[in-house]
Amino acid sequence: MDLVFRARRAVTPAGEQACDVGVTDGRIVAVEPPAAGLTADRVIELGGDEVLLPGLVDTHVHVNDPGRSEWEGFESATRAAAAGGVTTIVDMPLNSLPPTVDGAALQVKRETAAGRVHVDVGFWGGAIPGNGSELAPLHEAGVFGFKCFLLHSGVDEFPPLGEEELEADLRRLRALGATMIVHAEDAGTIDHAPRPHGRHYHDFLRSRPRGAENFAIARVIELARRTGARVHILHLSSSDALPMIASARRDGVALTVETCPHYLSFTAEEIADGATQFKCCPPIRESENRELLWRGLAEGVIDCVVSDHSPCTPELKRFDAGDFGAAWGGIAGLQVGLPAVWTQARQRGFGLADVVRWMARRPAELTGMRRKGRIAVGADADFCVFAPDEAFVVDAAKLRHRNPVSAYHGRPLAGVVRGTWLRGREVTGEQPRGELLVRGSV
Repeated sequence: MDLVFRARRAVTPAGEQACDVGVTDGRIVAVEPPAAGLTADRVIELGGDEVLLPGLVDTHVHVNDPGRSEWEGFESATRAAAAGGVTTIVDMPLNSLPPTVDGAALQVKRETAAGRVHVDVGFWGGAIPGNGSELAPLHEAGVFGFKCFLLHSGVDEFPPLGEEELEADLRRLRALGATMIVHAEDAGTIDHAPRPHGRHYHDFLRSRPRGAENFAIARVIELARRTGARVHILHLSSSDALPMIASARRDGVALTVETCPHYLSFTAEEIADGATQFKCCPPIRESENRELLWRGLAEGVIDCVVSDHSPCTPELKRFDAGDFGAAWGGIAGLQVGLPAVWTQARQRGFGLADVVRWMARRPAELTGMRRKGRIAVGADADFCVFAPDEAFVVDAAKLRHRNPVSAYHGRPLAGVVRGTWLRGREVTGEQPRGELLVRGSV
């Protein structure tokens, strides 16, 4: 073997255990008890305070490259991912220019990323009005599914689908066996809500009511039921929707759901006036809502936790005025997702095996990545060496994101990533060794 990891604690599909993990040619070839005495050209002995995790899989990342690379970019995004224990990301189709809504745009994005990525990168396609004929070619080109909005996306070049267009596209994707991932907030409900304005977070929260999410999710469920298509709800914020999601699944609707570290970490009550680094859509809600999201994870109604990393320049956050109505909505959290979730999870009695299920195994399964998200024979040798009991305070200036803007700045977190390995090679941030992934090839 090329490499053996000796871990007193490792999270495998069988649970947390002591084991040796053997690697040859970038793949895991053995997972054995320590007594098996695996040998290799190189042996890495983990410390007693370290746990070997599979590399995390983050399927909701806005890299914004090309076109808005001053917001992030492939080099900084993938360095930040690696620093956070993430070895695979899937890039969203919007905020880049052009958006990934046809084959030519996908090719531009792949050419932009080639040779610049430090972790593996896949791509979502986009579903917008008028590009229905592009969905099958994009699917054949290897995107992992298609994203749509039900209201203005924040950028004019990625408009929302109306209900008839959404139903038509769902029927197309049902025939392809592809997934539609949906930003589920209802435009009409938000149009009739108070307008976002000023420095008070409560006023912004009133502009994106729970009812907008609940109504949109109900519509998506009904269309999924009607068409038989597979749908995935992005960044669930409203816990009110959990009962209808559970009910739809009992009825056999092909429905999966994600939430994000910021919804599990922050509460509306703690967000100060003018603190626009916390603005995102849908918004961070009240503490009671946060606890119900955690219950949704515990009960398996929510499948996974991914970052929705949506960075921008400091100027776009409008720190000069602290105006929640004018500021860009998005939270940059790619590098700190694992410690953020672990900090909250351990307080509620969850273990690292739960975190790995939410942040590695399930995102890999939902995107069909059979070799990602687990420490098992045949999987890619992607690892995170994690010290769960070491604490640190987030300093936005020291994160690997392009811009030093973070809602987590100054927040104490538990768990430090001490090393990240991609196909058996340590990721140092110097030599880009990530690959561009195609659906069905990993």
